[in-house]
Amino acid sequence: MQTVITNSKMKIGILALQGDAREHKRALAKLGAEPIEVKLPQDLDDVDALIIPGGESTTIGMLMGKYKLDVKIKQKHGEGMPIYGTCAGAILLAKEIIGSKQPKLGLADISIKRNDYGRQIDSFEADLSIKDIGPFKGVFIRAPIIKGFYNGTEILSEYKNNPVMMRQDNILITTFHPELTNDTRVHEYFLNMAAEYKPIREARKELKESNES
Repeated sequence: MQTVITNSKMKIGILALQGDAREHKRALAKLGAEPIEVKLPQDLDDVDALIIPGGESTTIGMLMGKYKLDVKIKQKHGEGMPIYGTCAGAILLAKEIIGSKQPKLGLADISIKRNDYGRQIDSFEADLSIKDIGPFKGVFIRAPIIKGFYNGTEILSEYKNNPVMMRQDNILITTFHPELTNDTRVHEYFLNMAAEYKPIREARKELKESNES
């Protein structure tokens, strides 16, 4: 895994409406990034990327709509901001949530089913192999299962023939919780994505400001 290449500290937003934002903050701080809690649309104005953590996907989706964060997240995604969703975050990013009409962002070309491994008592750990990262201990808590994917979505890791880590352009998804381990390599992978897209976002921002002036 390559080291993050950037000339300045990366500012990574963490959606902090509900869920395990604290663990993601710890992982990012370990890597030298600056974690920023995102609770309102304006909190997204100065971040290089966004993490949507695990939690209750229906609650997070409703709160995103209430505070108009869903609109701003979609706008920022369109401008090239990388987004990483873990567990509930993966559900919210999916274009289809099987058997549910809950609020969602619908940005990733996947179909996903909530809690498909079972209840909380059925949570488990598994040894995974992740492309460009290597062996990794996956922590699955009431995890969803990705049932379908299309439009070039890339599988980075599988468990029992089910994708558990995927990437589509500037979107990263895991159905497990890397933030609940001491291994920061998945977060490092995401920071590399943020560094990769930063010049694209800055160029688009400059072009927009030029057109508006």
